[in-house]
Amino acid sequence: MDASSESNREIVSTRVFDAPRELVFRMWTEPEHIRRWWGPRGFTNTIHTMDVRPGGEWNFIMHGPDGTDYTNRIIYREIDRPSRMTYSHVSGPLFEATVTFDEIGAKTQVTVRMVFETAELRAQVAEKFGAVEGLQQTLARLDEQLADRLVITRVFDAPRELVFRAWTEPERLAQWWGPTGFKIRVVKLDLRPGGIFHYCMVAAGGGEMWGRFIYGEIKPPERLVFINSFSDPEGNITRAPFADAWPLEMLNIVTFEEHDGKTTLTLTGSTVGATDEERETYKAGHKSMHQGFGGTFDQLDAYLAGEGKS
Repeated sequence: MDASSESNREIVSTRVFDAPRELVFRMWTEPEHIRRWWGPRGFTNTIHTMDVRPGGEWNFIMHGPDGTDYTNRIIYREIDRPSRMTYSHVSGPLFEATVTFDEIGAKTQVTVRMVFETAELRAQVAEKFGAVEGLQQTLARLDEQLADRLVITRVFDAPRELVFRAWTEPERLAQWWGPTGFKIRVVKLDLRPGGIFHYCMVAAGGGEMWGRFIYGEIKPPERLVFINSFSDPEGNITRAPFADAWPLEMLNIVTFEEHDGKTTLTLTGSTVGATDEERETYKAGHKSMHQGFGGTFDQLDAYLAGEGKS
């Protein structure tokens, strides 16, 4: 990681995260994520408002480990999701910031550039607040938060267009989605940002579990982003039936890459707004999730090898 002053008015830091850009950008722009890692070590945050759009404001208080509170007000200037943002820090030390998110394969390089009005102000902030080291620690904390993510990759002997359709058409999803041994009943599939996929998983013995997706980004046939939750028959979020400490919501990013007629699918999962206990429960469940998705993807493989090609 590089943390340096590229001019006498700037503080710049770059770090590469082993995580997809969509996830890293969300970690910067959703309060349930950013409050867990923003600031140097020992700091916590209370977020009052976070309106991520040009002209929107982020108002929050950073609580220092010595009990000192630091009020912060940020005004967003540019939001180019998920590659770039610029903002003005208009309380306390004044500066302009640009944050870029560059894809490096499956990783993301983040560069933070803070520009102060004068070299004297830059030097004061660096000396009084330890801004250079503080920025390094902040990015390190983000790296630690990203460590709880789940990554599963599978190659399917089918073209990308077909695999994407298997994920997004109700009659196809019903043939393979869910744990091994369960049948799926699709209640609703509204494939649009903010739309819902609401389904019921029926066990061989007749027991039921309900679930839902809330779609975010949809980019046929390359990318699908959704938040997955357990639910009730009305589509409301519920706790997992197997663990009280399981996260209520999980962000899933599914990418589809085609090579020589085959499709490499990568699913990246992480928690959304989880408590520390829920995050630890999710991390402890990675092995069982790999096994569970393995069975689910076996069903998708079988579907694609048979009638799915029609």
